[in-house]
Amino acid sequence: MEDGVTSHKPTNTFQRAAQSAPATPRSGQAPAPTSAATSGPASADPSAVRSAEVNRSASTFDRDLHLLRRRIVRLATSSVDLLEASIRALWDLDTAGAREVRQGEEMIDLEEVAIERECLRLLTLQQPYGLDFRQLTFCLKVNADLERVADHASSIAKVTLKLGDVGVTPRWPTALTDLGERLPVVCHRLLRAMLDDDAEAARGLVGSDEVIDTLDKRLFQELAEHAAKHPSDGAAVLLMHRVGRDLERVGDLMCNIAEDVVYLVTGEIIRHERSGDAARS
Repeated sequence: MEDGVTSHKPTNTFQRAAQSAPATPRSGQAPAPTSAATSGPASADPSAVRSAEVNRSASTFDRDLHLLRRRIVRLATSSVDLLEASIRALWDLDTAGAREVRQGEEMIDLEEVAIERECLRLLTLQQPYGLDFRQLTFCLKVNADLERVADHASSIAKVTLKLGDVGVTPRWPTALTDLGERLPVVCHRLLRAMLDDDAEAARGLVGSDEVIDTLDKRLFQELAEHAAKHPSDGAAVLLMHRVGRDLERVGDLMCNIAEDVVYLVTGEIIRHERSGDAARS
């Protein structure tokens, strides 16, 4: 009932057909135009059309976001592989392997730019919120950090090439070999936390940065002692210190990504919590 008037609806198919049939024109009167003639093809309900468009847009966005996450995982795997290859080339003074690392870094640079463009496109066109927004910002930030990991791998490869030019096999400091062995393990644990969206595992990795920092300081002491005893090895000492700094920076980047995994999963920003705790203590 609407406005006090009872609406009598047809009770079966035949009544509906009768009410929908055009009226018979009177003698000498032109037939009244049918609805098809006046309005063209039957149009769908506008709200249903909008709903279908929204569903299609959401489905496309979900697909694009899924593909973007897969690209980030592939980029992370490639960057870690490149880092490991650069460390192997360093220990063996493999100049051919170092050149391959340099070439691989160029490919990662190209993919980093392509991923950033896709992130910005989705942010602009879809204007996501909630978990979708966190996933896009996660991809955008981690994408840049992974490209920097590849940059440091390339830097280590440069050191290998320079040591090859010097023509000497240095005696690797214990702290440097510890860094070279520990860091890839941290990287692979982080990759697993990314794949599993494991916030607790990521939190555990944040503390590993302190161990890397301690090894970097120990490396500086070892190199200073070696340089004092063997002044002629000054060039090699500086190059090894550069490698240590590259590895330490990769440790920082792994810590940053671990913090971003926590944000992705929980929405919690834990950056600078450790420095804040240290200041309070």
